[in-house]
Amino acid sequence: MEQAQAPSCYRHPGVETGIRCTRCERPICPDCMVEASVGFQCPECVRGGSGTGHAPSASRPRTVAGGVITAGDPQLITKILIAVNLAVFLAVRAKPELLDRLDLIGLAFVPQFGEVVGVADGEWYRLLTAAFLHWEIWHIGFNMLGVWWLGGPLEAALGRVRYLALYLLSALAGSAFTYFVAAQNQPSLGASGAVFGLLGATVVLVRRLKYDMRPVMTLLVLNLVLTFFWDNIAWQAHIGGLVAGAVIAYGMVGGPRERRRVTQWAACGLILVLTLATVVLRTLALS
Repeated sequence: MEQAQAPSCYRHPGVETGIRCTRCERPICPDCMVEASVGFQCPECVRGGSGTGHAPSASRPRTVAGGVITAGDPQLITKILIAVNLAVFLAVRAKPELLDRLDLIGLAFVPQFGEVVGVADGEWYRLLTAAFLHWEIWHIGFNMLGVWWLGGPLEAALGRVRYLALYLLSALAGSAFTYFVAAQNQPSLGASGAVFGLLGATVVLVRRLKYDMRPVMTLLVLNLVLTFFWDNIAWQAHIGGLVAGAVIAYGMVGGPRERRRVTQWAACGLILVLTLATVVLRTLALS
């Protein structure tokens, strides 16, 4: 059986290469590579798409996920998400009773409030608010470092809207799985589900761009070891977010280019439907 031949650089026929432009996906050799925030780009895409031979709308600079690259700060959404987490952390520190009002809990009686609270009692907002809650400084520190290290490159690769969808859906999936599996009166909080979603998406993106998988796989294994061997960690949020992030990222960058938009919506829709179904089933079980 003959070994498949690597594609040739589109600007230098006969020069084999395994690297593709992260915008237009054409093969490029080392002489044509222009380093970008994520991956490499061809000279035409760097110049704004001139000379590509495509229609003007298609030749606009785009991310690897097909989104149009916007002007301004390439890490804007990442910085906003970190700022929101920090603002909520300071608010909870100043007013600790917010913790019991916003954390993720299935169904429980809270003596200081004199009432029953929880997602099963109709407080579905807790699935999202809990993902922005932290109490310990080390907790928010580790999570925000994860958002910064993983989120910036992902935002540049996916585009702002897709990246925000990835973050929020991963957070919701992590919360939903925690709600489904954990004890009904066990509180949970933190952005861990979203962070693991970013980690799962990074694994998919690195594989898609054919980079060295060893660093990201080492990071993944290390985080999974900590998940299951460190006390007081909501492993359910980690696993739920990880799976959701990987599925969404595959839909965004792994599908056929001609059906990219359909696969992206389908992946996001699938995770959202599964999240809602999980919450509904658990709520019915606790009713």
